[in-house]
Parts: sequence; C-alpha cells; structure tokens
Amino acid sequence: MSSAKPFIRSPCAVASSLDIVGDKWSLLVVRDLLHGKRTYGELANSPERIPTNILAERLKRLEAAGIIVSTPYQHHPVRYAYTLTPKGSALGEVLLAFVRWGRQYIPGTVALTRASAASPATPRRKRGKGGKRAEGI
Repeated sequence: MSSAKPFIRSPCAVASSLDIVGDKWSLLVVRDLLHGKRTYGELANSPERIPTNILAERLKRLEAAGIIVSTPYQHHPVRYAYTLTPKGSALGEVLLAFVRWGRQYIPGTVALTRASAASPATPRRKRGKGGKRAEGI
C-alpha cells in the first residue's frame, strides 16, 4: 500500500499548494513569521487585522501541514511561540514573487519591511541604493 496522501483536488502542483496556503490569510501569517513575529498577539496585531478565530484556525492548519511549529513559552496559561519549518521558510520565495508581481502590476503597493510589519501603521516604502525601493516581503 502507498503511504502518500490522496490529493484534495488534483495532482496539479498549483492546486495542491493552494489547498494548503491558498486562502486569504495563510501567506500573510507566513509573511509575518518571516518578519520575526512569533507570538499569537504579535500575529493578531498584523496590519491586516486577521480575526482571532481565523488566526487560531490558520495556525492549526499550518502546523498540521508542517509549515510551522509551536513551542510553549509559558505554561500557566499555556502560550505558544510559532516558528517556520524549513518547508515554511521556503514559502519566502513564493512571497517574493507576489511582491514583484504586485509592485509591477498593482499601483501603490509596497513590500512591508520588518519594521512596518511589526506595527499596524501604514506601510512605508524603503529605499535602497540609488533611490530604488528595497525588495522585501
């Protein structure tokens, strides 16, 4: 018998990937973890203001998919820190592709920097050498 999981929609790599991270919030959670956020409170304070019930469900789903791991950092009450696995970190390349596409085709979009992702303030443009915007996720 094969130990491979059956495909949800099809064996297409795009469809299978979307089954895991293709909802409105999952890649934003990954983005925030790439930017250094670690706790539920930090993730809930994202500029997009993900509803807390959805955040809890997405964290469970991402952990079940092997994209993140949770580690208790407090025991009474139990609170968890979230980190990306190597599988989750690899999604950074996907997010960079979204950044490039969005900046090219959606006027006014910016890539959040670690500083702007850390606060719910309006994202600021970061300039690199020669006045060009630095690329971020």
